[in-house]
Amino acid sequence: MTVTIGMAGNMIRQSVLGTVAAMLALVANPIVAAAQSMPPRPSQSATEQAEALRLADAWLDSIQVYQHIPAISAGVVADEQLIWSKGYGTIDTAHRVAASPQTIYSICSISKLFTSVALMQLYEADKVRLDAPITTYLPWATLKPIGTDSGPITLRAVLSHAAGLPREADFPYWSPPNFTFPTRDQLRDRIGQQLPYYPASRYYQYSNLGLTLVGETVEAVSGQPYADYVEQHVLAPLHLANTHPFMPVALYGKQLAVGYGATKRDGIRDVMPLFDVRALAPAAGFTSTVDDLAKFAIWQFRLLRTEQPELLKASTLHEMQRVQFTDPDWRTTRGLGFSIAHIGSHTYVGHEGDCPGYQTVLRMEPAAGRAVIILDNASERPAVWANGVFALLDRRAGFAFKNPPASPNPHLEDYAGHYSRQPWAAEQVVVPWAGGLAILGLPTDNPADGLELLKPKSGDTFRVLRDDGGEAEEVTFQRDAAGKVVSILRNSNVSRRIAA
Repeated sequence: MTVTIGMAGNMIRQSVLGTVAAMLALVANPIVAAAQSMPPRPSQSATEQAEALRLADAWLDSIQVYQHIPAISAGVVADEQLIWSKGYGTIDTAHRVAASPQTIYSICSISKLFTSVALMQLYEADKVRLDAPITTYLPWATLKPIGTDSGPITLRAVLSHAAGLPREADFPYWSPPNFTFPTRDQLRDRIGQQLPYYPASRYYQYSNLGLTLVGETVEAVSGQPYADYVEQHVLAPLHLANTHPFMPVALYGKQLAVGYGATKRDGIRDVMPLFDVRALAPAAGFTSTVDDLAKFAIWQFRLLRTEQPELLKASTLHEMQRVQFTDPDWRTTRGLGFSIAHIGSHTYVGHEGDCPGYQTVLRMEPAAGRAVIILDNASERPAVWANGVFALLDRRAGFAFKNPPASPNPHLEDYAGHYSRQPWAAEQVVVPWAGGLAILGLPTDNPADGLELLKPKSGDTFRVLRDDGGEAEEVTFQRDAAGKVVSILRNSNVSRRIAA
């Protein structure tokens, strides 16, 4: 396992949305408007980050173990640094190569962010217009008439998944056992036989076909093969040495993680075959690492803070990360290439990825300059885990026990570790937290809500903290004759220590 820790630095500034288009989009979605107009929250201290991430580490480790996921790699960006990263499990079929922040995974639909950046570079160069019909640049990309009145299918609508395009090209490439994707010639030959799902700019409809067409536009307008363009103009300038628009087959099982399917009834996960997305590369073909995706996030935060052009103008990135389309359900919002989610008082942008054998997430909070990256090589949903890591960071931020003891307890590390909860639950983990302790039952889906805080009283005795700040039952850590903490006494019952 590999762990890296950094220190806190400067804070990202929140930008002001200045264009009329932005104002109209935010009026259409007042919840997101309110979130984006909030001032940036203060920077979290290094101690607060470290304590929250220590608990996040134990929680992610339990996910890998209890859900039998072969490998997980994770990282957290704050203050324009990768402040924490780690790997869990192994990436090869012999279970000998440890996962790390440098492990390569298929990132599938996170590819769309790189494709969108490439397109917006051409937009800044005045080589494409977002509101022009996509057939201006791809005359062959003409679908069957939908039979009802529809506006043109524009690049803006395609980037925001509002063009009404079918979700997929008309090939069964998500079907096992071979996951055979079409060539570019096959895609071009068949697209004219496909029918849009909806009139353009009417409803949200996620479309891999659409972002594939964006990549085709990059190639047609730039005059370079798509892969060459993104390598030269996006990946190389950001020094993303382990990010490519293809699967590095020679590294399979060495640095590239082997992919696995969902757990079957017999408890086994099947190894998924390597796949080549061919024509779908702009939508789903990239591979990357935690380290490289952290660099990608840091570039965005730096650009927004400095407003000095770097690959893109800051105003262009703002445009990409603001709401461009709101579905009539008033819940689904999209930017230009970016997903946009509003959770509590936080607005997140980024993307998830889901390909055979791999699931991934890059989730960023531009207002706070924070990002969580989680990559796995099984059919699980790391976006939920990213939410959990953010929630733990928020739970620790600014927290302090009311009326703490005059003398801090100097032995908090003595209590840290894993304790049995059998037969009622698998285990519980204890870590230092704001001069007291935090205790969390494992496994759990929601670590921030399941967290209990223990306020120090005297010696090895603590009291459970109530939600209103008051004190509940007593918790005492018991030591053996050598002075080592070996168990927890609570409500006259004992939980034995099982690991440090």
